[in-house]
Amino acid sequence: MTTWKTALHFPYIGSGPYCYTNSIAMMLGERSPQTAVIEFATSSPFGMQLIGGTLPFFDPYGWTPEATIDHALAVMGFTAEVVNGKDADDALSHLEAALENGPALVGPVEMGHLRHQPGKNGAIGADHYLVVLDVGDGRVLMHDPQGYPYASLPLDDFMDAWRAETIDYGSPFTMRTAFRQVRDVPEEEIVRASIPAAIRWLSMDGSHDLPAGSLGNGDAAERLAERIEAGCDSELRDVLIHFLVRVGTRRVADAATCLARVGYGRASQIAAEQAKLIGSLQYLLVVGDDATTASALRELAPTYDRLREALINQL
Repeated sequence: MTTWKTALHFPYIGSGPYCYTNSIAMMLGERSPQTAVIEFATSSPFGMQLIGGTLPFFDPYGWTPEATIDHALAVMGFTAEVVNGKDADDALSHLEAALENGPALVGPVEMGHLRHQPGKNGAIGADHYLVVLDVGDGRVLMHDPQGYPYASLPLDDFMDAWRAETIDYGSPFTMRTAFRQVRDVPEEEIVRASIPAAIRWLSMDGSHDLPAGSLGNGDAAERLAERIEAGCDSELRDVLIHFLVRVGTRRVADAATCLARVGYGRASQIAAEQAKLIGSLQYLLVVGDDATTASALRELAPTYDRLREALINQL
């Protein structure tokens, strides 16, 4: 792999698939922390998982957004009401009532039913979050953080998405409303308060309802390297280059930025190294250089233990 001349981390600002983070930021409005801090508070940058030994994610073993959103809000000094509709009619009734008092954060939803997004014609097993602004005349008005402000969608399509039948976490018809700030927490304090949770996720502590053959951290990176080296199929390549590498790199780059802000220099350096390794996969996978892709993943594998140790040593 390339050894870059600069060892410094330079923060990233730009587009990327940060759906629940951007949705939370919209709901919190002018009181919101930076999106990098929100993402850090959810612990998403701290690990890697290979679900069932086949589907990779650059987030912690057993992690999902629903496992951490409410904890992250609490760390940031906010509360929100979580509502789960019993069925479509009940969910729509709750949504319409909530919208009387302002927008609602909705998700997870099945992205494939969001037909305002080009190429989406049915369920694809991809999760998403968005902010609903209004419902009327058989349509839903929303801010879709995928890059579609004020998008509208037929109500039937929206309800199919919100039913989330093909999403393997969370509950159907979930929304969060009534966001309220209960204390003012500086961003540096949010980061510091989130580090113990980051260590727990990196340690793969607790019980996790995952399919047989699931792996985490270094083992996940090594096994993915083996799979790609043996021949990366088009489905795996597509999900890596269109989503997983992009969001994974952004997460650990933001973690490096946040850790540097609170003086965790060694941990920040390791997170930056992870960002460069994961980010390097984008070109390699697009051009089909699977041998070098596998090599980069093997370099990535030991960094998870190193990051955990660095966080523990400075805690």
